[in-house]
Amino acid sequence: MSFEPTHWHAAERIYLEGIATGDATFETGAPSWEAWDRGHLADLRVVAIDESAVVLGWAALSPVSDRCVDQGVAEESVYVGEHVRGRGVGRRLLDDLIRRSEQAGIWTIQTGIFPENEASLRLHAAAGFRIVGMRERLGRLDGVWRDVVFLERRSSIVG
Repeated sequence: MSFEPTHWHAAERIYLEGIATGDATFETGAPSWEAWDRGHLADLRVVAIDESAVVLGWAALSPVSDRCVDQGVAEESVYVGEHVRGRGVGRRLLDDLIRRSEQAGIWTIQTGIFPENEASLRLHAAAGFRIVGMRERLGRLDGVWRDVVFLERRSSIVG
């Protein structure tokens, strides 16, 4: 399902649950809706909801550059609510986002994941992402240097 502005409060809560793990992002707080909205491609954001219309997770693409050569490359984020992790929600979100991205002409989706986030690494591998490298000590989170595994998924349809 498409991510609508009305989904933001639930998506923000899920994002904060991811931040609380210490293994999801270098960010330490959620942005405002306006900042999040500006930073993500309008037509390439999805949510998973249950039968009661409760948001279970979200995934979105951000542009990596405004250069024309990078118009088909986007960076992906996926977050799943703590209470439904391990139940296939992340895979459904990624599959939907990949399908939509290819319809929009995106040929490469990239992402960076802390190596300690083994569940996310497995999820991305299952969705066709491959490891392209590791950046050691890329940044500090809570005073600790963290490595980041970089992955990409090249479309077999676009490009």
